[in-house]
Amino acid sequence: MASDRCKSHQDSPARGGGKRRQPGHGAHKRGLNSKIHLAVDANGMPVRCLVTSGTVADCTQASRLMDGISPRHLVADRGYDSNAILDHAKSRNIIPVIPPKRNRKEKRSYDRQIYQKRHLVENVFLYLKRWRGIATRYAKNLATFAAAVQVRCIALWLNALTILK
Repeated sequence: MASDRCKSHQDSPARGGGKRRQPGHGAHKRGLNSKIHLAVDANGMPVRCLVTSGTVADCTQASRLMDGISPRHLVADRGYDSNAILDHAKSRNIIPVIPPKRNRKEKRSYDRQIYQKRHLVENVFLYLKRWRGIATRYAKNLATFAAAVQVRCIALWLNALTILK
């Protein structure tokens, strides 16, 4: 019996298989990805933005986010709970408000009311991800993706300034 169906699309793509990798993105089992790290002030405005490959741990970028900033409190999620970050914050007279990881032997206390302000960081991420190019990681290289994130952060600042006028 003859098949009247079109050719199946199981072939490799015409562009050569897609084996090239862009610099700055780490290989991952789901493909190339990236991660956004943000420092946000008490009003919910982004102060510093870093973009790394998706395989980089959050806690390794904390000191880069804190450099040049002198906050009163360091509010972060459990991913930033490490002794190095806590010691770095205390040496700079910053009060860390980070819940302890579940596997930490000595549970630390933290101010839960101040920790509730962490939603300001999440709001900035929601604002960034409203832009399809950021939400889908549309940019092919790290420099372009970082520029898109920074443009969106600047747009957030400009929107806040027009509201205040």
